[in-house]
Amino acid sequence: MADQQPSETAPKWWSRPAAPRAEAQADSTAAAGPAPSQPDSAPSAEPAPPAPGAAAVRYDPWGVQPLQVTDRGKAAGAGHFVRMRHALALGLGIALLAGGIGGWLGVLAERQSSTRLELPQAGVESKNRAPESVAGIAATALPGVVTLHVRGSAGSGTGTGFVLDGQGHILTNNHVVSDAKDITVTFSTGESVTAELVGRDSGYDLAVVKVDGVRGLQPLSLGNSENVKVGDPVVAIGAPFDLSNTVTAGIISATGRPITAGGDKGDGSDISYVDALQTDAPINPGNSGGPLLDAKARVIGINSAIRGADKGDSDKQSGSIGLGFAIPVNQGKRVAEELIRTGRATHPVIGVTLDMEYTGDGARVGTKGEGGKPAVTPDGPGAKAGIQGGDVITKVDGVRVHGGDELVIKIRAHRPGDPLTLTVLRDGRERTLELVLGSANGS
Repeated sequence: MADQQPSETAPKWWSRPAAPRAEAQADSTAAAGPAPSQPDSAPSAEPAPPAPGAAAVRYDPWGVQPLQVTDRGKAAGAGHFVRMRHALALGLGIALLAGGIGGWLGVLAERQSSTRLELPQAGVESKNRAPESVAGIAATALPGVVTLHVRGSAGSGTGTGFVLDGQGHILTNNHVVSDAKDITVTFSTGESVTAELVGRDSGYDLAVVKVDGVRGLQPLSLGNSENVKVGDPVVAIGAPFDLSNTVTAGIISATGRPITAGGDKGDGSDISYVDALQTDAPINPGNSGGPLLDAKARVIGINSAIRGADKGDSDKQSGSIGLGFAIPVNQGKRVAEELIRTGRATHPVIGVTLDMEYTGDGARVGTKGEGGKPAVTPDGPGAKAGIQGGDVITKVDGVRVHGGDELVIKIRAHRPGDPLTLTVLRDGRERTLELVLGSANGS
């Protein structure tokens, strides 16, 4: 009996394979002899099933063939991994797309900010305005308003005027052209021509000049100052401080405001007496002679004076403080017609000499006239009405007067030949007198 090497007891968690290891099998074969041959058709890949009652064969990690067959399909958890990979790819794509869009928008914004900035803006609209609006009034009147540049012995100055007719007559203030040697008229189109003085009157502070050879003149329509009411809207056009074609707006603040202007000569020959329209439309030096227009672009007054800061107050400027005064157009029309016809204007008179030193209420008739003449002109309008020296005139047509200047202003607001009713105080008693205004040549 041949000797056999005892085999080592295998650990419990594994068993030897059905086929011995190559070295052990060779030794066994050499010792025992050739093994019986097996059929060629017997498969060698799978082990034979165990015999009944035989011990179960355990898995041998070093065996040629594992006991179990591995599933070579998708491994457990592979689907979850694929979903995660798809989600990661989708997220990456979205991120790249968002980044691209954001970058493009950033570049576009940078280009717009660095090359051309566009802000919201209204589109082009019609420039037509309602005729009664300030813009509509200005558009209608501006072609008929002119700027006057005057050069005289005392220097140069600027004023305003407006066209009266197609013959080239232009109305302005007397104080604009009173010292004129050269007068240049500039229209709203910028065209400038030389003008000649037709006539002037210092008492009304009005003058007429004329231009020749100008085509397309656009005279302004004249309104009626009797229709003006306090609170009516008005527009003033002029060249304040040589700023031509300046338009300002306001209202009629008062009517029948008695004012005097001028008096620089000291003898009273240059004083103008105006029963004025008062307006808060801004008027400044250079507006003089310009039109004051109503809501229908009709001239209702000629801008003539302003109430500025006191001359002795150096801390205040001599600009508009909202107190402007215009000569009523009814008075301006009459004077302009006379200046165009004759070069001179007439003044209505009552034929008395007033005591301008009287400080009481009303206008007192003097006791002596100039050069020792009677204070009441013989056979004059006042004498015919029964006025006597020393009478105090307190009312004109029922409107109270408070001084000599106011009486002159109220009288000059009428035409020669107009009837007047005067209330006079004589010996403490009031009397009512009727008279018809006379006429005198102006200066």
